[in-house]
Amino acid sequence: MQHPDEPARAALGDLEPGSVLGWAAYPAGVAWALREAGHAIGGADVLVDGNVPLGAGLSSSAALECAVALALAELYDLGLERGNLARLAQRAENEFVGVPTGSMDQTASLLATRDHALFLDTRSGESRQVGLKLAPAGLALLVIDTKAPHRLVSGEYAARRRDCELAAAMLGVPALRDIGLDDLEEAVKRLNEDRLRRRVRHVVTENSRVLAAVEHLDAGRPAEIAELLTASHESLRDDYEVSSAELDLAVTTALGAGALGGRMTGGGFGGCAIAVTPASASSAVAGAVADAFASQGFSAPVHFVAHASGGAARIA
Repeated sequence: MQHPDEPARAALGDLEPGSVLGWAAYPAGVAWALREAGHAIGGADVLVDGNVPLGAGLSSSAALECAVALALAELYDLGLERGNLARLAQRAENEFVGVPTGSMDQTASLLATRDHALFLDTRSGESRQVGLKLAPAGLALLVIDTKAPHRLVSGEYAARRRDCELAAAMLGVPALRDIGLDDLEEAVKRLNEDRLRRRVRHVVTENSRVLAAVEHLDAGRPAEIAELLTASHESLRDDYEVSSAELDLAVTTALGAGALGGRMTGGGFGGCAIAVTPASASSAVAGAVADAFASQGFSAPVHFVAHASGGAARIA
């Protein structure tokens, strides 16, 4: 419905990576991944509609993949559990579309539950629901779409991933998550490239921030995740280098206008920022960001208050 002049048709037997381009690669990739995994599915007519902003770093691709995966699994009575569907949707994005993402977006799209954040270990696949009850604490989660499209497919995401894999190999660990916060200083001393030092510092400190955020939420202290979000943004900006002028302006302006914390979200280089604000201040914060964008000559941002909702589900 968002691209009414771009219908797509593909034969299941002809699906292979690169055979379908544009938005249709995502649903076609899911059909391909299901068949590659040995699941007997036939064709389907699919009508796609949605209100997740496209190209904004809010995982619209994963939402599309997971909705199609769930629909095909039910249509052909495959009996697949949701974790398996998430992995197949990830395979569609990695191998069919060609973006080397992890499994976070697809897993959240299928396993999320209302009023909870999803704590996910992407190595083991284990996940846990963590209460995210902002409204009772007088808080709101403001999403600011900078309208600056992010560009994962252009290779920046893949470049950061290569940096992390190279650094892990040089440090002799399976992945950078295997370096503890206490071992960080020694680890970065062993690397001779400043770029790799910064990548390692971001990953290790970001994992520590995730664990701290879970502790705060488990203890019923949602306001305390705000400063972690700000520290995360600073690390994403300076050490991982995936922010942008628009994202930095959105975060700094939001903080100056009363937000308790904020960070970019998604793959970076554009897209959205999020901010935890007092519920009564969300409109004022959004207005301040809009004014700041206008003063810098940036496109007008769009904002909305987000609520933790459930994952993909049949609605009719």
